[in-house]
Amino acid sequence: MYNDNPTINNLSNKEIDETRQGEALVLPDGAQANGKKFYIESYGCAMNFSDSEIVASILAKEGYSSSTQYKDADLILINTCSIREKAEKNVRQRLRVFDKSKDKKPGVLVGVLGCMAERLKKKFLEEEKLVDMVVGPDAYRDLPKLIKEADDGGKGVNVFLSREETYADISPVRLGSNGVNAFVSITRGCDNMCSFCVVPFTRGRERSRDPFSIIAEAQDLVNKGYREVTLLGQNVDSYKWSNPETGERVTFAKLLEMTAEVDPRLRVRFSTSHPKDLNNDVLYAIKKYHNICNYIHLPVQSGNSRILKLMNRTYDREWYLERIDKIYEVIPDCTISSDIIAGFCSETEEEHQDTLSIIEYSKYIMSYMFKYSERPGTVAAKKYADDIPEEVKARRLAEIVDLQQEMSHRSNLKDLGKTYEVLIEGDSKKSKDDFKGRNTHNKMLIFPKQEGLKPGDYVYVKVNEVNSATLIGEIVKVHESFNA
Repeated sequence: MYNDNPTINNLSNKEIDETRQGEALVLPDGAQANGKKFYIESYGCAMNFSDSEIVASILAKEGYSSSTQYKDADLILINTCSIREKAEKNVRQRLRVFDKSKDKKPGVLVGVLGCMAERLKKKFLEEEKLVDMVVGPDAYRDLPKLIKEADDGGKGVNVFLSREETYADISPVRLGSNGVNAFVSITRGCDNMCSFCVVPFTRGRERSRDPFSIIAEAQDLVNKGYREVTLLGQNVDSYKWSNPETGERVTFAKLLEMTAEVDPRLRVRFSTSHPKDLNNDVLYAIKKYHNICNYIHLPVQSGNSRILKLMNRTYDREWYLERIDKIYEVIPDCTISSDIIAGFCSETEEEHQDTLSIIEYSKYIMSYMFKYSERPGTVAAKKYADDIPEEVKARRLAEIVDLQQEMSHRSNLKDLGKTYEVLIEGDSKKSKDDFKGRNTHNKMLIFPKQEGLKPGDYVYVKVNEVNSATLIGEIVKVHESFNA
C-alpha cells in the first residue's frame, strides 16, 4: 500500500503527544503486573496500526500497562514505515526526541518495530545509537526476550521474516479505540513485486490467516460493542486458505460473506484491493449483503499502460477500466478511491495526462496522492533512473490533487438532499455538539447530536450541505432495531 497515515505523519511532535490515545489495559488471565509502562507510536498504513495492537497484547501478557505519554513510559516503541522518504525522516526526528528522554529517566528502553527494521538496523543501533532494540514485523512474539537482552545491556535484534506467522492466536488490544471501529488483519506480507514498493522486502511473502480465527475475532468485537470491522491486508483479494483436513478452500469473497453473517449490525469494510485480483465474486458478495459497505479502495498508481508495466503492476489501463466498469455495473452506487503516484521514472507529460483522465473516468471520491519517492532496494531503484525533476513531480502532483478535490466535490454535490444510514463514530472534531459518522460509501457526515444516542448507534441522516471532504446534515430517523 503506497500511502501514509494522513494524520500522524503530518503532525508536529507536540501535536503527536497531545493526540496519543490508548485504552486502559486489562491484564490477561495469569499475567502479573510488573509496574512498567509502554508507549507505542505508529506510522504508515493501517497494517502498522493493527500490528501495534498485537504488540500491545504481547506486552500486556508480560505485565506492562499502557501510557499515553512517552515521558511516563519505561519502554518506548515506534512502529515504522518505509514506503516514503518523508515517513523515515519523521521516524528519525521522533527517535531523537525519545533519546533525549533517557537523560531524564535512566533505564528507559527505545525500540524500532516494523518496516524500517531490517534496512536500518545497523544505522539505528550502531551508527546513530538511537535505539536499544530493532524488531521486524514477524518477530513480535520475541519481544519479551529482546527486552530482557536490552535491559541487560545488549542489543535486542530480530528481523527474521517468517513464511508462517500470522499472529492468528493473539487477541489485539485496541489502542486509541473509539469502541466502534476495529481493524482485523487477514493476510500478512505481499507476493506482488511492484517495482516501486518495499513491502515484499520488509514484510515478506504473503500468508493468509485461517478464517475461523478471523470470524472469532469479529464475533468478539461485536460482543464488546464494536459495529464495524475493516479486513486488512496488503492485497486482501488474494486471500486464500485451504483446510488441511478437508481441502475446503476459502476465498476472499467467501470470507467476506462469513464476516457479514457474524451479525447484521456489524459493518464490513476491506483494504487494500489489487486490480488484478478483484474478481466478480467479491463484487457480488458486496451486492448480496447490506452490511458489506459499498466502497472499494482500488489503487491505480498510474493511468498509463507503459508506466504500469514499468511499475510491474501486472495490469494495463484497459484492464483497470474494465474493473471500474464492472464495479459500477454490479454495484451502481458503489464509491471508489485510489492510490496515485506522480512522476514515476521516465513518465512523460502525455502519460501524466492519462493518469488525470483515469481519475475523472473512475470518479474517485478520494485518493492517496504522492510524488514518486525512490526506495533503496526496490527494483525501480536498481533498474530505472529517478529522472523526473522535483519541480515537475510537484507540479504534476498538484494537478492530480486539484482534480481529485474537484471530483470529490462533484460526488458530494450529488448527495445533497439524500438520506443515508450512518454509524455514529464519536464527536465531531470541531464541535462537541455534533456527532460524526460514515455512510456505506465511506463518506464522513457531521450532524447535531440527539439525546439518548451514542457512538455505535445507527441513524438516518439527511444531507443538507456539502464541501469537498464532508457531508453535513441532520438526523431524520433512528435505527431502532440495530440500537436495541
